[in-house]
Amino acid sequence: MRPSIILLAAAGAAMMLARTEPKKDHETAAPHQFQRGLPSDASYFPIAVWLQSPSMAGRYKEAGINLFVGLWRGPTDAQLSELKAAGMRVICAQNATGISHLEDPTIAGWMHDDEPDNAQPTRDPATGRQTYGPPVAPGRIVAGYERMRTMDPTRPVLLNLGQGVANDDWVGRGSSARPDDYLTYVKGCDIVSFDIYPVAGLPRADSEDFLWYVPKGIDRLIHWTNGEKRVWNCIECTAIGGDKKATPHQVRAEVWMSLIHGSKGLIYFVHQFKPRSDEHALLDDPEMLKEVTSINKQIHALAPVLNSPKIENRVTVKSEPTEVPIDVLFREFGGSKYLFAVGMRNRASRASFSLSKNSLSATAEVIGEERAIPVRNGRFADDFKPYDVHLYRIH
Repeated sequence: MRPSIILLAAAGAAMMLARTEPKKDHETAAPHQFQRGLPSDASYFPIAVWLQSPSMAGRYKEAGINLFVGLWRGPTDAQLSELKAAGMRVICAQNATGISHLEDPTIAGWMHDDEPDNAQPTRDPATGRQTYGPPVAPGRIVAGYERMRTMDPTRPVLLNLGQGVANDDWVGRGSSARPDDYLTYVKGCDIVSFDIYPVAGLPRADSEDFLWYVPKGIDRLIHWTNGEKRVWNCIECTAIGGDKKATPHQVRAEVWMSLIHGSKGLIYFVHQFKPRSDEHALLDDPEMLKEVTSINKQIHALAPVLNSPKIENRVTVKSEPTEVPIDVLFREFGGSKYLFAVGMRNRASRASFSLSKNSLSATAEVIGEERAIPVRNGRFADDFKPYDVHLYRIH
């Protein structure tokens, strides 16, 4: 989860990673249940924060975070003790301390080192200067996964990949990287995640027009794993290391693009490196913190719906203009139908929805917006401002 800007400046020559686009079936298979893994009940949805001090666990819980991913130079006994006292679980490195805590339910999973698919830092033995070499060989990731599983088969292993998953213009993978490396990388884990921060991390003036890179990467990971592994992803919410930052509205769009495309877990990247270092910048940004807290609260409330069985071919959507697609997720739960929709481009549009097998009149309650839309013969329409998210409960 190292910021894209830093690696971009240090990376080598450009490399196009052209890949066949996957089918967008927006779903992963039911995961293997681990004895000491994350909760398996339908009301649980993992919403994590990346590499934070356990002393902040209470504040993150107030924001709807229920999981830490990564511990600085950890885990240590003190870190695990502090997280346990706060009721916060963690996915962390499988070091000697971690192995000594195999019976501790605070540890919910193990993880590889971050972004092995990116160029790795190295030092020139002749000059002592730090530079960047090739990515970690995919076979090493698979071997590391097997070692972790041998030490503890009761918890899942997380692998977080870099922005090359979604960004074919990314130069930070190094000259020896190959597109088909990803087909091997994803074999080295039980949960596969990736990070791309379009607004703050893409080195282009129109970076805010590329939020759709987030669901693009999710679609690819689902495709590369044949839908057989849990797919998670990271979400930007700070300026990281540049002068641009996603707005709260854009962060909400990235989150729901992720969920609609099949992400089963979110990891917020909350660090900021410039103009000053702040490892918990989200907590120091009242406006963004308020929005992230609201987003997380809504996800937790809708977790049983998001975790309910996949239902295909029950809704079609037409948007005007057609070049501004509206992507949707349909579920049935508790006697109601749920339709989650998000505008996929930085332009306004109007969406017309048609629900099959539903000729009756109904009402589409727009969750959290205090409004409702009549449904006639299974059809209704709504307006979307740029990157709008509308969540409908139809009953």
